[in-house]
Amino acid sequence: MSSQMPEPPPTAAQAKAESASLGDLLGDVTRDMSTLMRQEVELAKVELKQSAERAGKGAGMLAGAAVAGHFVLLFLSLALWWALGYVIGPAWSAVVLAVIWGAVAAILSSTGRKELKAVKGMPQTTETLQEIPPTLKPNT
Repeated sequence: MSSQMPEPPPTAAQAKAESASLGDLLGDVTRDMSTLMRQEVELAKVELKQSAERAGKGAGMLAGAAVAGHFVLLFLSLALWWALGYVIGPAWSAVVLAVIWGAVAAILSSTGRKELKAVKGMPQTTETLQEIPPTLKPNT
């Protein structure tokens, strides 16, 4: 009794590989790669569009929150001006508030400028991109 199992019949891919020429197989691979690349680009476009829509909605809501916060700040400043007006007079209370807001603006401006000077861009990406051309050159 033989313990060998009979070989299964060849699959369609195996049959095609045995009967097709190398040129035909390379043509199929090229066509399949082209189709795959087109599909990947389409997928990237759809994902980018969805991300952009979400980012747009989020940015719009943040802008609305900023406007609402501005009004809160405005009305609190008016209330403080009015309250200080009873203590030191309306003109001097306006000056005090202007000085307070001037100091806040100066501090925020200074801090923001410092943060912008600290921005380095994309150092990791720049470094790896600079490594690509030498990698592609043949060793001499």
